[in-house]
Amino acid sequence: MKDIFPVIQLRARRGWLAGRDGIVISFFIHRPPQDVAPAVWRALQIYRRVIPAGTLGWYPSDDGDMTPLDDTGWTYLRECLLEPPWNGLRPIELLESPSEAGSYHFEYYGRQLEHSILEDPISSVSFTFPTEYIKEHGASHLRALALQLGNELPFNFGYASFAVVSPQGLFSSADWNITEALLNRYPGLDAYNNRELSAVIGTHALAPAWLTFLGQPLLGQMGGITALRNALPFPEVFLIPMDGDRVLVTLDEWPDPIDTQAKAIPPQYRALARLMEPFLFQYPGEALLPFQQDTNQWLRRFLHP
Repeated sequence: MKDIFPVIQLRARRGWLAGRDGIVISFFIHRPPQDVAPAVWRALQIYRRVIPAGTLGWYPSDDGDMTPLDDTGWTYLRECLLEPPWNGLRPIELLESPSEAGSYHFEYYGRQLEHSILEDPISSVSFTFPTEYIKEHGASHLRALALQLGNELPFNFGYASFAVVSPQGLFSSADWNITEALLNRYPGLDAYNNRELSAVIGTHALAPAWLTFLGQPLLGQMGGITALRNALPFPEVFLIPMDGDRVLVTLDEWPDPIDTQAKAIPPQYRALARLMEPFLFQYPGEALLPFQQDTNQWLRRFLHP
């Protein structure tokens, strides 16, 4: 299974790396940022302990400049999450490189639930790894790590997937024809942009993934763990109940890019997609912008014939 991952290098017009292959773990949390922030800080410390020291080397300062992440920076970021006046309201983006997409990124967006501009906000947090990490440590290690993070965070929805690793959605700076061709060929490839999605998805679901975390109200709306067991009678699938009436759904032993030039979409992905369909996020209305139409179609990719 280690050989199933395509090598992805998406470059912007001037040649800098806008995205690469890797793994993303994302969670969406429908609680006030001041309630979420302590759990986010604890999850960040878990992440720091398992990645190479110093790989989170940069963060955007308040004036927008990229700043080296030293001990003073860590103290400041801790204050942004845990102390007034921020209490989790300041976005936190920790990057491996100051100028292009690296391998290890942490992104947190604390959203007020009642917001005068954002349509349906929800706080989000994501952690990324290069493909080399899962090849070295194995899928069971990464699954256990994702479960540890999920146990720490009071999520409503979450997932772990093979992905275009690209902080702040910078993959959009690359040639879109190349990116679109990759997404069409590999439906198991995620192109995440939590900064945008966390402003609009509320408590809706995104598409099924290698690891799919379901909390409330989603799990209850879908019929609970019993409905999941009935809908997913596949040997590759197993369910791990979690505290707080939540569950982790594992669709395969390894994250699968699902190369459609070599095989069909596995039936367990389609089965979970059908169960999640009524609660799937979609941009509403008919007069949608092109990126909204593309997003709607992409999130329904496991429902297509």
